[in-house]
Amino acid sequence: MLYTTAVIVVLVIALATQIFKVLREYERGVVFFLGRFQEVKGPGLIILIPIVQQMVRVDLRTIVLDVPTQDLITKDNVSVRVNAVVYFRVVDPQMAINNIESYSDATSQLSQTTLRSVLGQHELDELLSERERLNKDLQAILDQQTDDWGIKIATVEVKHVDLNESMVRALARQAEAERNRRAKVIHATGELEASTKLKEAAEMLNQAPNALQLRYMQTLTEITTDKTSTIVFPMPINLVEAVNDIAKAINKESGDKEKG
Repeated sequence: MLYTTAVIVVLVIALATQIFKVLREYERGVVFFLGRFQEVKGPGLIILIPIVQQMVRVDLRTIVLDVPTQDLITKDNVSVRVNAVVYFRVVDPQMAINNIESYSDATSQLSQTTLRSVLGQHELDELLSERERLNKDLQAILDQQTDDWGIKIATVEVKHVDLNESMVRALARQAEAERNRRAKVIHATGELEASTKLKEAAEMLNQAPNALQLRYMQTLTEITTDKTSTIVFPMPINLVEAVNDIAKAINKESGDKEKG
């Protein structure tokens, strides 16, 4: 009698586990009636008819998919190794179960092939400097291709772009050459601006001779503050010519007097 009661209790418990299902808030149940899709249920308590109805659980939370490292050749024939991470979630449980065998594996394989094909169409400089734009391109392409699976691609992030040592050294030399070029351009621009200002200052001083004399005096004052033993003071050419003219006039007058 006790054995029969125990068997009945076990059968009831087993039957209850087949009839009553509890789905969490982030879960949905795709219910099939004799193998045909019937409806999507959940969350909460779900009642099923044993044998006649079957249910497949689907997780609606965002899934983080780590895309394995992929070897690819860029548009400018540089061999690199790239890996990425994909964030996706199921938005249509019916399509995710009925349209694809394993939506997680399918999304992983599609991410790998798309990563190689899309990044291979760009040059190395774009992979290194325009990663945000490439992430958006990858996300748009994957989202379009997984739309029939009931999958929404939220984000795609390229994590690492690995180069061999020879390419790293080449990029370092390129960066140094670019810095030198910028330094020369900045220096040349400064020289051009300085020469323009000096030209303007010279034109203003030519228009005001007194200002030129004052500038000479200021320069002499600045020189005298230095601890130097010799001071070379530039004199205006017109002043030297005036002194020469006076000296010639005096010499001429003296010569006339001697003749008289």
